[in-house]
Amino acid sequence: MFELLSEMWSFAFMRRAFVVTTVLSASVAPVGAFLVLRRLSLAGEAMAHAITPGIVIGFVTAGLSVMSLLVGGLIAGVGVAMLTALLARRTILRSDASLASLYLIALAVGIFILSAAGSAVPLKSFLFGSILGIDDASMLLVGGVATVTLVAFAFLLRPLIVSTCDPVFFETQTRRPWLVDQGFMLLLVLNLLAAFKTLGTLMAVGLMILPATAARYWASTITAQLVLGFIFALSSCWIGLTLSYLFPETPSGPAIVLVAGGIFLISAIFGPLGFGKRARKPVVSSDLSVTQIQQEEKAQ
Repeated sequence: MFELLSEMWSFAFMRRAFVVTTVLSASVAPVGAFLVLRRLSLAGEAMAHAITPGIVIGFVTAGLSVMSLLVGGLIAGVGVAMLTALLARRTILRSDASLASLYLIALAVGIFILSAAGSAVPLKSFLFGSILGIDDASMLLVGGVATVTLVAFAFLLRPLIVSTCDPVFFETQTRRPWLVDQGFMLLLVLNLLAAFKTLGTLMAVGLMILPATAARYWASTITAQLVLGFIFALSSCWIGLTLSYLFPETPSGPAIVLVAGGIFLISAIFGPLGFGKRARKPVVSSDLSVTQIQQEEKAQ
């Protein structure tokens, strides 16, 4: 085992992959946890498609520049999030229907531009990931997004908890409650963009959601879910990278997500809040409440 680890660590591309996935796991874990708690798991998948036209336009206009793809994807993602919020507030459509409509339009626009430009082959590595070929610019991008995400959660954690557990109470106590939602969606877009060079936008959603849903089967408090989500994400990355090294024909991104899927299935079967609990006694809702939050704060 130690010989295998030493052999893998002797290659620079493997060292880069292990470092960047460690940082990425710390960044996507809190985002994924609140996507699950706020019942927005499919929103992550929708936003992954919504940033496609921005990435495509950035690629067509400026080539393989990380900054151009970042700016293009960020504009597209933030634009879709803002339009979704506007439609939900000003029209009869709810936010889920608005987001579904807009991301389908954005995806169609991205595919149309991609086909018209005739430059699809180089872009595939961005959409589906090339974690073993990560460069310095992409590592700086992941590190910067992780720093912004963790610092932002230091300020947004409490408002996110309250708005997740009791949105009506939160709206009555806050003048602009939509700022928290938009801030969270901005962090989601940033993390998707940070991961498109490593796991690809589609695989990045799996790394966000699967560890978070697996952690949900083991813990009922937000703190425990955040910690377990990070541990499961990190384990998925490291085991997936090891498998892709042992079996060279195995793509790294899908291997990581498949390991995360395996952790999810094991958690669903053996977790105290999974099938085992249903077999023993009726499940009591594990949704957090403001009272539970106050009790946790007093205990701390």
